[in-house]
Amino acid sequence: MGTLTIRLPDDKHSRLKHLAESRGISVNKLMEELSTIALSEFDTYNRFQVMAARGDRQIGLSLLDKLDAGPLSGGGDGLGEGKTDDRT
Repeated sequence: MGTLTIRLPDDKHSRLKHLAESRGISVNKLMEELSTIALSEFDTYNRFQVMAARGDRQIGLSLLDKLDAGPLSGGGDGLGEGKTDDRT
């Protein structure tokens, strides 16, 4: 496991400490969780960029047009007229 030393303004450090305390975890654990979120967002963004670079703009726009014209475009529940959701 690596060690990371960061310099933060005192007020930011204090706020992070209070946030960690409110969650019942250490500041170290909070930073681990926040870094996991940041890396996950970064990975998702990169995957999207790769997929977008491989994709066809016109096909993507055509799919969005189909979604706009679909059963949900009328503001309904997506079940259609007279149909009920029997998953209750």
